[in-house]
Amino acid sequence: MSQIEIGKKVPDWNAESNQGTLSLKDFAEKKLVLYFYPKDSTPGCTTEAQNFRDSIEEFSQLNTAVVGVSRDSLKSHDNFSTKQDLPFALISDPDETLCELFGVMKLKNMYGKQVRGIERSTFVIDENGILQQEWRGVKVPQHVETVLAFIRGLN
Repeated sequence: MSQIEIGKKVPDWNAESNQGTLSLKDFAEKKLVLYFYPKDSTPGCTTEAQNFRDSIEEFSQLNTAVVGVSRDSLKSHDNFSTKQDLPFALISDPDETLCELFGVMKLKNMYGKQVRGIERSTFVIDENGILQQEWRGVKVPQHVETVLAFIRGLN
């Protein structure tokens, strides 16, 4: 169950990333796109990360930071980030603290078995820490363009 809702302040959090410890307070002067994805170096997750990477200049011009979150280890994030030349941080959430805060853990069917995993989701938090938008069950094609269009509308 999500502990956040659109129009409300997001509780501060601390998390380890491949670029050091991050908290919501680190983004107080910017908007933050926090995107949750299932697993490093899988086809959909790689495409999504590349799409965010390829649009990072426009996000920066809109005073917006991008941060990815999965349950993968920092070592996995380092490898993924280096291989894909990602200019943004990837948070490692192995204990699912952030995943639970944002309510992205779901039961999924994988090869006929029920497994718990991250539902691909994206959240936009403004400079005041208020959740402005969320997308759950994200499909990768055109998603980054949708997020950019929403942020352009906030400015």
